[in-house]
Amino acid sequence: MTTASHRTIGNTAVAVGSPWLFFAVSVGATWLFWLSAIALGLRFDSAAGLALLLAGLAAPGVAGIGFVYLVYGKRGRADFWARITEVRRIGVRWFAIILLLPVAVTLVAAAVDLLLGGSGLVWGEGVREFGTNPAAILPALFFATLPPILEELGWRGYALDRLQLHWSALSASLILGVVWSLWHLPLFFIPGSFQHDMVGFGTIGFWLFTIGIVALSPAFTWVYNHTARSILGIILLHGWVNFTAETLEVADPAYYLHWILLAVLLTVIWGPKALRRDDDVPHPPPGSER
Repeated sequence: MTTASHRTIGNTAVAVGSPWLFFAVSVGATWLFWLSAIALGLRFDSAAGLALLLAGLAAPGVAGIGFVYLVYGKRGRADFWARITEVRRIGVRWFAIILLLPVAVTLVAAAVDLLLGGSGLVWGEGVREFGTNPAAILPALFFATLPPILEELGWRGYALDRLQLHWSALSASLILGVVWSLWHLPLFFIPGSFQHDMVGFGTIGFWLFTIGIVALSPAFTWVYNHTARSILGIILLHGWVNFTAETLEVADPAYYLHWILLAVLLTVIWGPKALRRDDDVPHPPPGSER
């Protein structure tokens, strides 16, 4: 295991590779754009608001690329881009798991909700209106494509590796999950966002969303650690989770509870150390840091 790169600023040695520094830059940059939208009274469905939304969404990915080039040398940088472009890292088995997992969680949650007297599974708004207005599916397509790419170049593309150098896979997942969840916080105060318009701050839905984001993180790490650290695999999983949630709707308590149960199940079966049976946590290749 190599140590993090260091630079000296004054009398303070700063670990440039630290995930905490990455989190500060990513969350700080995102919040700068989104808090500006709040201060200016902008909606995300306005042109200026959309520009600030996209700028905030891009912050983790841009920071991830920046930290990769700051911390890693030629070998580490090549490894980063290979994890985005090499489909073979995923393999047929794990590609199937990526496609089936969000659907399975949703269908099981719907069945349980129905048995408990709920509405079970219903089509999302975009699907219901698609016949008369094909553009209604665009929000689902947006959340399934652009945000996962912009976010995961940083969250799993950079931060998860750094966390797993010092923490178990489960601990790293939960740390990243908490930061990932808090990163969304300004969205609850900006009209035109899903979090503001459909969930609301301080509601039961708010707490379910906040905890549910954390619960997703171990499942993402489980896939990441079994696909040779594939960023592409995680982008696909993140996007498919988003698309499934937008098109197949289940009551929030049942939906998020089953992601929590999945995280517990994965930890029990594969173990907290690596979320793999061999306890072998994948790391960047030796000699990849500058």
